[in-house]
Amino acid sequence: MPDTVGVLLSDCARLLRRRFDTRARSIGVSRAQWQVLFALSRSEGINQATLAERLEVETITVTRMVDRLEDAGLVERRADPADRRAWRLFLTPRAHPILVELQAVAVEVRAEMLAGLDAGEQGRLLALLRQLRANLSPRED
Repeated sequence: MPDTVGVLLSDCARLLRRRFDTRARSIGVSRAQWQVLFALSRSEGINQATLAERLEVETITVTRMVDRLEDAGLVERRADPADRRAWRLFLTPRAHPILVELQAVAVEVRAEMLAGLDAGEQGRLLALLRQLRANLSPRED
């Protein structure tokens, strides 16, 4: 049976995460930790429910993940001024050097993934993947 686009995309995503996980573990960061740190670096100040949605996990799972990162001094919770029941999440200064290391790991893994593709092929691949993402993204009515 030939590979389908879905199977190939899934395999590539799984292998990419596995390669990144291995390198991230060597600097002492688990998958759950790097996913939260990257998500917060893109959207500091989001609440736990929104973070759970973005990571596609249950809110209780995010709560536990953030508990561990808070204990490690990498994330802090601040009260949401608009909702006393909610917490806003922020990176601490201690998290930033770890994110720099993780970015370096990402650059290395990305280079390994794209080896053998010239700049034009890489550009076309990005354009095609963006089109696939747009096709699958929820549409505003």
